[in-house]
Amino acid sequence: MINIGIIGYGYWGPNLCRNFNLQQNAKLYAIAESKIERHKSIKDQFPSVKLYGSADEIINDNQVDAIVIATPVYSHFELAMKALKSGKHVMLEKPMTSNVKQAVKLIEVSENLGLVLMVDHTFLYTAAVQKIKEMIDSGVIGNLKYFDSTRINLGLFQSDVNVLWDLAPHDISIILHLLKERPFSVNATGISHLNNGIEDLAYLTLNYNNNMIAHFNCSWTSPVKVRQILVGGDKKMILYNDIEPTEKLKVYDTSYAVSNDEEKFKFLIDYRQGDILIPKISNHEALFMVAKDFVASIVDSQRPLSDSHLGFEVVKILEAAEKSIKNNGKEIKL
Repeated sequence: MINIGIIGYGYWGPNLCRNFNLQQNAKLYAIAESKIERHKSIKDQFPSVKLYGSADEIINDNQVDAIVIATPVYSHFELAMKALKSGKHVMLEKPMTSNVKQAVKLIEVSENLGLVLMVDHTFLYTAAVQKIKEMIDSGVIGNLKYFDSTRINLGLFQSDVNVLWDLAPHDISIILHLLKERPFSVNATGISHLNNGIEDLAYLTLNYNNNMIAHFNCSWTSPVKVRQILVGGDKKMILYNDIEPTEKLKVYDTSYAVSNDEEKFKFLIDYRQGDILIPKISNHEALFMVAKDFVASIVDSQRPLSDSHLGFEVVKILEAAEKSIKNNGKEIKL
């Protein structure tokens, strides 16, 4: 039985606590929360769990086997390093760290100590993303041509990271999971409407060698909430609408072919419109599967799906994107 300690009971912490509390091979043993006003809610929800007022207390508890860190990204490196050096397995909320150097160091320490280091990229565990990967790997949609993501809403404005660091990790992790090939460069542009140097609207492009392109639209300033991904292949195209309660995936049997009319010296486009398929997918809670994977990785000494190396790649792209924004959209090699 793995004793789990969770640091942070803010926005995401209650969901983590609930799902770890449901695991068969693990026990939600302790919670650390610095804001005293949240303690009553924690005690009401989890009366048998140890409650600490600081992260150090939970890290120094010898009964804790693994620690889940659900705090702002600027604190991830210090807390994770302390936990690893205390012999604890660690799962971090996304993004993994504030920069690439920190991510590399955590990976080195965790691997040297033989400890699991995982990042909670929850969307990799959704049935919808798993189905998309299945269709790509089986060749159903053909050669991938584009990946177009829109993740926009009104707020929540962050004070420490820009909108790409806040929202884009979800979709960057998805495309890294879906494709074996990695982008060779990024371009990004963004703007701060609050004039505080923190971009609240940004566009990111990942450039690939195989005539594939990925585009991400992230915003805290939209009047509507949109969570949508388009995946285009040369055989079929997929629409993933995460806000849709039941029909999250639609597969369009749609494509086009280009021919060259040598007599008229122009391209001819042949469009094909076929059926629309709505795959049946399970409605399991992805975060439960995240918790299950973390526990299984510890118990069975296996690499989790959302491992530290994927977390590092997400941070690498985010760091390059921020550099591109500060240089007016300059292409940054990865």
